[in-house]
Amino acid sequence: MIRRRFLKNVGAAAGTLGAVTASMAETGPAQSVRFQVKGFTCVACAVGLEVMLGERKGVTKVKASYPDNRVQIVFDPHVTSEDELRTYINETTGFTVSKEQGPA
Repeated sequence: MIRRRFLKNVGAAAGTLGAVTASMAETGPAQSVRFQVKGFTCVACAVGLEVMLGERKGVTKVKASYPDNRVQIVFDPHVTSEDELRTYINETTGFTVSKEQGPA
């Protein structure tokens, strides 16, 4: 059920990816956070998470890695926050994330 909802969200997000990519110019000093991800079962999961996060307002760059079970997010702290991103991932995507220790 969660996987089906995730795939539906990814499909909807893919349609607007071009516009999102064009609007992802940095607007100020960016912050970066790296999360450990639980729930990746394939490369498509990582790509889908990248697409969904790329749609979020304030997110300027996303790199998810299926083999490493990680996602690194660069964002504008004036628009969104680390807590908002964590909550979005945990409540919307079907994955569970926790912050990695050390520099992002």
